[in-house]
Amino acid sequence: MPVTLTIIRYPNKYIPFALLAMAIFRLPLALNKTISFYKLMGCGKNGTFDKKADLNQWAILACHKKNVQQYQHKNIYGTFIENWLKRYNCETYTFYLEAIEGHGTWDGKKPFDNMPANGKHEGRLAILTRATIRINKLKDFWQHVAPVAKRMKDSEGFIMSVGIGELPLIKQATFSVWESKEAMKKFAYQRNEHTDVIRKTKEQKWYSEDMYTRFAITGSIGTIQGFDPLQRKL
Repeated sequence: MPVTLTIIRYPNKYIPFALLAMAIFRLPLALNKTISFYKLMGCGKNGTFDKKADLNQWAILACHKKNVQQYQHKNIYGTFIENWLKRYNCETYTFYLEAIEGHGTWDGKKPFDNMPANGKHEGRLAILTRATIRINKLKDFWQHVAPVAKRMKDSEGFIMSVGIGELPLIKQATFSVWESKEAMKKFAYQRNEHTDVIRKTKEQKWYSEDMYTRFAITGSIGTIQGFDPLQRKL
């Protein structure tokens, strides 16, 4: 299933329209017959789980019923959204993705269809980790998960990440890109502090819902803050 994640940056003077877009965009996306699932999200300031929102930066994630990479970012979310982003001089970066492995649900749905827990993909891949955090577990989550997530940037094979979420503090996700599955697993399972957090999330039931998905990156287009994040590490 073709999936896109578009990161959008608004100029400072248009931040009010960025906030407005999170409400307005729901209608054209819901009416778009080529989109089977979508999420409108805000972004954290430091590239992963973060309490502070980056009001300039926002995100659209969508599952498509047909291949959209051929459009080269033109009209993949519909004419209204395309014109809106042009009108407010937005900088955009779109990942073209194919879900290959994963488990869990998002608002009770499996947006990327049924996938194997493990596959044979080689090379670069993207990871989406998202969770709905229980209200009474928020303190534990932010004390333990956020500091570990920030150390991801120092890991071998790490390329880039962006923190995204539907609700501040509660519905959080990280989208990260790695040189290989081996590099990602080394960070996830060979750092004691990270494996300790994984254990605590299960034992103490921090999440009311969670989902973990790996994607093959089939393409990308655009820039964010003036550069292509995938080219920066080449």
